[in-house]
Amino acid sequence: MSVPSVPEPVVSMDGLLPAVARAAQIVGHDDDVRVLPEEIAALGRVPQARMWEFAAGRTCARRAMRALGLPASPILIGAHREPVWPRGIVGSITHCPGYCAAAVASEQDLAAVGIDAEPHEGLPAGVLETITAPAELAALEDLPSGPVCWDRVLFSAKESIYKAWFTLTRTWLDFTDVFVTVHSPDGSFHGRLLERLADERAPAGFDGCFVVGAGLVLTAVTVARARPLRWGVRAR
Repeated sequence: MSVPSVPEPVVSMDGLLPAVARAAQIVGHDDDVRVLPEEIAALGRVPQARMWEFAAGRTCARRAMRALGLPASPILIGAHREPVWPRGIVGSITHCPGYCAAAVASEQDLAAVGIDAEPHEGLPAGVLETITAPAELAALEDLPSGPVCWDRVLFSAKESIYKAWFTLTRTWLDFTDVFVTVHSPDGSFHGRLLERLADERAPAGFDGCFVVGAGLVLTAVTVARARPLRWGVRAR
């Protein structure tokens, strides 16, 4: 498969995750990208570019699973096109041109993981205004001026929050349903859900981390397990 390349990264998802999670990433071309027969059957016929994204994402996921000491099982596709993780695992997959990553953890340790990767460039004209509340936009404008594209960091943070939220609730979340505050000094952010979205399956707020480098914005959100699971019982 051919894929556009980006410079070797000086950033990694690993530094954004707690010790109980593992991540793997692919930058540019990788000769060892593989997709399993069960996964191909679930995906169906797709353009070559989509097949690359899919195969790279599943390859990253299996590498992260092995790093966690877990068997590298097939990762199928759910009703909403989301990854269906093997029993006992939570995880997240992301990709943008030339880059792909996955993060996984035991369901005994984390209730949800959400990661996102974006090109480090400003959002297209008009997009920022559609994904933010006025107060949220004002707070973004107060961040230090300089080389960081804060609008893209905010966008990526919301994507990571959505993935964690969906893992917990199996429901959709709109960009304007969460108010994100970016903290530039320590590379963290907090997302506060609108009160009307209160759901006992998910926290009212999500904390995450971000890093910018090598032309990329990477964000990650994890939700700790509130109480241990009984083995063989999956929380949903």
